[in-house]
Amino acid sequence: MLKVGDPAPEFDLQSDTAGEVKSSDLKDRRYVLYFYPRDDTPGCTVEACNFRDNLPKFDKLSVPLFGVSFDDVDSHGKFTKKFSLNFPLLADPDKKLINDYGVWVEKNMYGKKYMGTARATFVIGADGIVEQVWEKVKPEGHAEEVLAYLNGEDAPEPAPKTKRTSKAVKK
Repeated sequence: MLKVGDPAPEFDLQSDTAGEVKSSDLKDRRYVLYFYPRDDTPGCTVEACNFRDNLPKFDKLSVPLFGVSFDDVDSHGKFTKKFSLNFPLLADPDKKLINDYGVWVEKNMYGKKYMGTARATFVIGADGIVEQVWEKVKPEGHAEEVLAYLNGEDAPEPAPKTKRTSKAVKK
């Protein structure tokens, strides 16, 4: 996985809403790339909706935001429409950018090993250098962490998790 101080790889990818997006068009601008495993899955939906709800704050800072997965443009379009996402999702079906950033990794779920995209976020500086990296991102509240960093603030404290029970409440 790329680290702070590494040069950001160049890319030229199709998006669901912005057509072709090229890193060369972002030269001299700070931007955020967040990598996620799949469109319309529980964690990815929480993360995308969190970024959606906070997009005006990114816009106020003039920092473009892009989601990246190996899903194709059609899948991204359905995901965007279903959840009213308001930022471009970049399609990387060949996993070139995903591999360039080092986020195509071995995963383990219920003892089964498989390859997939690690949930990670990168801030790219106006100089084209990786400025900040979040690995093993928790979807809830991540947009606020990124915004705090962009604003030069400490990350907000995560909200306490509530315990869910499946037992019916007796009256």
